Amino acid sequence: MRRLLINSIDTSRRTDCQSILRLAKIDEPLVSVCITNWNCRDLLRGCLHSLLKQEQGASLEVIVVDNASGDGAADMVACEFPQVRLIRNEANAGFARANNQAARLARGRFLLFLNNDTVVPAQTVARLTDYLEGHPEAVLAGPRLLDGAGKAQISYRRRPTIATFLHRTLLLRWTGLFKGQYEEYRRQPLQDWAQPRPVDVLMGAALVARRAEFLEMGAWDEDFAFGGEDLELCYRANQRGRVVYLPGVSITHFGRVSTRGNIAYASTRIAIGFAQFFRKSGASRAGLLGYKLAITLDAPLQVLLKGCQFLFRRLTGRRKRAEQSLTVVRGMLPFLCGGLWRFWRA
Repeated sequence: MRRLLINSIDTSRRTDCQSILRLAKIDEPLVSVCITNWNCRDLLRGCLHSLLKQEQGASLEVIVVDNASGDGAADMVACEFPQVRLIRNEANAGFARANNQAARLARGRFLLFLNNDTVVPAQTVARLTDYLEGHPEAVLAGPRLLDGAGKAQISYRRRPTIATFLHRTLLLRWTGLFKGQYEEYRRQPLQDWAQPRPVDVLMGAALVARRAEFLEMGAWDEDFAFGGEDLELCYRANQRGRVVYLPGVSITHFGRVSTRGNIAYASTRIAIGFAQFFRKSGASRAGLLGYKLAITLDAPLQVLLKGCQFLFRRLTGRRKRAEQSLTVVRGMLPFLCGGLWRFWRA
């Protein structure tokens, strides 16, 4: 009788443990959405609303890493979206490092890295992860990006080369050197594909990956602060499998809001990021030296030309165009005054 009672208790305990394990598994999210934020409170609110206030077809956890925003964004998340896991950094850790913070805390089988200036339509998350479920060769996948008016943005590119970027400099643009390489780099995204397609590079505004595979491949490269990290991640992903563009899935991306609002911070780090990408992806020492020299010589020319352009446009009443010229100057001056030495060390 005692043995029967013990067996009955053991069976009951096993049943309880199995129930707990089943409940824990059900509670585990399928997708962890990782969002890095810096001074984009209102756009972040819209992004979170689109994820959490409409059905996405998959169980989610949302992780926001706030890089010491000064606009109250972190407090907004804590107050209005208590279900979001919020990490408050004491300083701006950069895009790659903050994304890795979220990825290492994530519990989902899939990771969706999402810019704070995006809006995600209903069922979109499920459609992104469904593709990875059915295509084990895909390491990264990304949607078609649309601007606020519904017009298609550049969502993917060819892998850039040093020649591609040299053509963008004032020193070489007028000579026509490397024009073919630049146009090939710029023009491919104009193709209107209907089916999923392997690509070299996906824009980092929205990327989905399997969590285990993402961590195994080394996550985001934290040498990058802002700019170039999506190029480098896609470069490594293409060495493991495929990077796939999904034109049938769309996300609204307002684009460059944080960059334009913090142009002095962004311009220097973007230039450094591109130099790091070329070095890490196997560019020759001579090619990298030539690239750095061209960018260094080009920067003061940009300041001079755009400064004169600003004055002319302002005097002729074209205020909006004048502001565009001034934005370039505001980005280049910090690069010349404080970023050059870091650029050469990259």
